[in-house]
Amino acid sequence: MVSAEDRTRVISAASGTARKELQRCVSAGGVVVFPSDGLYGLACDPLDVSAIARIHRLKGRDEGKSSAVMYFSPLAMRELVAGLGPRTAAVVSALLPGPVTLVVANPGHRYPLACREDVGRLGIRLLAGPLAGAMCPVFQTSANLSGEPPPGKFADVPASVIAGADLAIDGGELTGLPSTVVDIATIEEDGGWEILRQGALSPGDLASALASVGLG
Repeated sequence: MVSAEDRTRVISAASGTARKELQRCVSAGGVVVFPSDGLYGLACDPLDVSAIARIHRLKGRDEGKSSAVMYFSPLAMRELVAGLGPRTAAVVSALLPGPVTLVVANPGHRYPLACREDVGRLGIRLLAGPLAGAMCPVFQTSANLSGEPPPGKFADVPASVIAGADLAIDGGELTGLPSTVVDIATIEEDGGWEILRQGALSPGDLASALASVGLG
């Protein structure tokens, strides 16, 4: 766990140290407020039970929902991608990085704390932008209080969430749009996919990207 004197350090996403500070904080068991592509999120080590519990306390309650694991570098995803089927890997290549969460088959039961009850399926993201290149995968969820809208501006992240984090990265105003969530967990068996939540990527652009790899 990071020490008390490191609590709630606020830095700019544009600073040259943001990526390293994110890695340092996560590897030390800390919780980070960070800018994704559309909304602000909370992040921690996806294998750290205590850090994930802290995130749920900051949000107000544990809603029992699964969360995605976010990557900031394709290199950090190599082992995961190597275990995916060819169709799934093609979709990952076509859509990530981007404002998309892909729900993939997870036969190895990776990151069970993010999967919750359904360890056979895992949500994954790959983020571009100022934090790109960080090698630590993170458990991520929106930086809002339970029942409140997720913030698209750093100024709108609740003060209690900022105060309870170890590091807060200010990326200014984002798009305010959530990622589009696409379930491709059965795509190897039947070629099927389903939009679970409409977000920043339009259905048309999604269909075009999937068609480009023969899955439209």
